[in-house]
Amino acid sequence: MTNLLWRFRGLALRGLCTSSAAAAVEESKKSKAAVNLFSAINQALHIALESDPRTYVFGEDVSFGGVFRCTTGLADRFGKHRVFNTPLCEQGLVGFGIGLAAMGNRAIVEIQFADYIYPAFDQIVNEAAKFRYRSGSQFNCGGLTIRAPYGAVGHGGHYHSQSPEAFFCHVPGLKVVIPRSPREAKGLLLACIRDPNPTVFFEPKWLYRLAVEEVPEHDYVLPLSQAEVIRQGTDITLIAWGAQLAVMEQACVEAEKDGISCELIDLKTLIPWDKETVEASVRKTGKLLVSHEAPITGGFGAEICASIAESCFLRLEAPVARVCGLDTPFPLVYEPFYMPTKNKILDTIKATVNY
Repeated sequence: MTNLLWRFRGLALRGLCTSSAAAAVEESKKSKAAVNLFSAINQALHIALESDPRTYVFGEDVSFGGVFRCTTGLADRFGKHRVFNTPLCEQGLVGFGIGLAAMGNRAIVEIQFADYIYPAFDQIVNEAAKFRYRSGSQFNCGGLTIRAPYGAVGHGGHYHSQSPEAFFCHVPGLKVVIPRSPREAKGLLLACIRDPNPTVFFEPKWLYRLAVEEVPEHDYVLPLSQAEVIRQGTDITLIAWGAQLAVMEQACVEAEKDGISCELIDLKTLIPWDKETVEASVRKTGKLLVSHEAPITGGFGAEICASIAESCFLRLEAPVARVCGLDTPFPLVYEPFYMPTKNKILDTIKATVNY
């Protein structure tokens, strides 16, 4: 624009510049829209299908939009040969996705609830995760992305509220990603779809409609395996992912009233996880608390705590702490007692800081 001013000058051009700047401002406003999490997922799937004709979306009931409406309108826009229903057979649809990805396509598999992913466990951990390794890198199914709604929903009980992420974090060859918000969900999902490795993408169903924020309408990706410090602090490091970030944020606000400064980190990618960011924070604060909805025994929080205890032992000023789900099936009536709530986290923050 400076070159144009130098070349033409004049009041008319100044008017043009003013109108162009105004148009740019208006365009920037239009480039973002407040949407909820399931709409952000829908945007990401739309972009993936539109930008690559080798991309396919399939699963149980996806053609009409799915239980949570994440695939609404996709079959009408891209055709039922690219967005289609499958039989009620998780093992079969994941196996089909592996084969499709192995032929150079982008296969996006939807598991209706993460609780139903277990029938496909063998296909995921013994086939998808090992496909590249067993062929000596001659073949791969890196174009495979498995989407699954996970976690508490308020009324799901033991068959619709489980958090099975730790099972898959134990498997070399997979990436496990969990977003905390609509903007994160869109960027991370597109990154998973385009990543050269099979990925399991867990979507916090609690946030599908509750979480709303401005999301860029254009195509963008967010880096995998890169944690984010979403709140700076000096007294204790808090780690979480998915819907638990909102609960942790509430606890941070309450702790601040008592003069406790919390540093809050969203892990985002569980495997491979960003150890460097977590270690740097713990070396600064000297204390660590990890929280997740999954049962405490064998949960991924245990891996984080063990790793930090090894690498930051001489900097720790208190035992590492965990606030997690209980070692029981996910209850229906007693869900408030099961969940790692704000008050449970706040009590543990105070106990750890005052150790």
